[in-house]
Amino acid sequence: MKKKLIITFALVIGFIFIQSLPTAHATGAENPIPNIDIQVGGDSGGAPATSTLSVLLLITVISIAPALLVLMTSFTRIVIVLSFVRTSLGTQQMPPNQVLVGLALFLTLFIMSPTLSSINDTALQPYVRGELTQMEALDKAAVPMKEFMFKHTREKDLLLFMDYTGMEKPKSFEDIPLTVMVPAYAISEMKTAFQMGFMIYIPFLVIDIVVSSTLMAMGMMMLPPTVISLPFKILLFVLVDGWYLVVKSLLLSFNSG
Repeated sequence: MKKKLIITFALVIGFIFIQSLPTAHATGAENPIPNIDIQVGGDSGGAPATSTLSVLLLITVISIAPALLVLMTSFTRIVIVLSFVRTSLGTQQMPPNQVLVGLALFLTLFIMSPTLSSINDTALQPYVRGELTQMEALDKAAVPMKEFMFKHTREKDLLLFMDYTGMEKPKSFEDIPLTVMVPAYAISEMKTAFQMGFMIYIPFLVIDIVVSSTLMAMGMMMLPPTVISLPFKILLFVLVDGWYLVVKSLLLSFNSG
């Protein structure tokens, strides 16, 4: 309630302040608020349409950059496995989505640190020093990412997109375009994550079956089995140190990929 009152009070004060500002036409002030004209592009006389299209293209790339970075890193596998853990436990929204996504982001940063360091050494720092152009820096930055994705991509998934585009067999992973590598890596990661999720599901499924059979044998068919099985699943997960095992399995899956 106090926060709502504070926000309301601030909005009212701000509205009154804006309304009290003098304008050039109404008050004839000597120092009216100046008009601000923002132009994109230089004054070299280039075509305005070209500059506008360049800005629109840049905004489009920036808007899809998070999705590309998520699909090009280990985030996909990690967040799917963590979601399977929560679903198999049956704890609804515990841990919350913010916790799972935050943990997935930090694990992604930890796993991708060698790749990011390579990008920084071979592309970012030379570009900052002016030794590389923008396109050369992007090409060099793509090589470590391609190497990481190629290492964890199944050959079957990669051939699916290569055959669809009709491209010839490349000599190395550097010759594979990102338009082929990224979707192949994404579906490979999802398959691996679902395999790990299935293995996580089995022990909790056994507990549900045992509890359901016991309740039916006792004639307590009106009692939901999840009410009884949930504490046992949480107890089992805590006793075996489940989060440690899950994170360890994720780290080893990328280390041995």
